[in-house]
Amino acid sequence: MDNVKKIKASFFKTDSGKEPVRDWLMTLSKEDRQKIGEDIKTVEFGFPIGMPTCRPMGKGLYEVRTNLENTITRVLFFIEGEQMILLHGFMKKTQKTPKEELDLALKRQSEFKNKSRSEK
Repeated sequence: MDNVKKIKASFFKTDSGKEPVRDWLMTLSKEDRQKIGEDIKTVEFGFPIGMPTCRPMGKGLYEVRTNLENTITRVLFFIEGEQMILLHGFMKKTQKTPKEELDLALKRQSEFKNKSRSEK
C-alpha cells in the first residue's frame, strides 16, 4: 500500500450544518471510533477495495464494514471526485442492511449532489 490517499473521507453536512456520521461516531466509545476510523482509512488508501472492509451497495453507495467486539457497524458513503462522502453510520442488527438505513443514505446523497449542483 503506498502512502497516498486515493480518496479523502469527508462528512456529509446537513443544511443546518450538522454532520450525522460525526455525531453518531461521537456516541461510541473511543476504541470503537478508532476501529471504524482505521477501516475508513483503509478505504481512503486502498479504494477501490473489496470485502471484508468495503462493499458496493448499488446506486453509487458503498459501505465500510467494521466488526466491533459485540456489534457490527456500517458507514455508508459514495464517491464524489476524489472524495469519499460519509453519509450515514449505524449499528447493524440483522444480516441484511435495513432498507430505511439505505434510504436515508440515498436521501443524503441526493441532497449533497443537489447542493453541489446549485453551488456551481
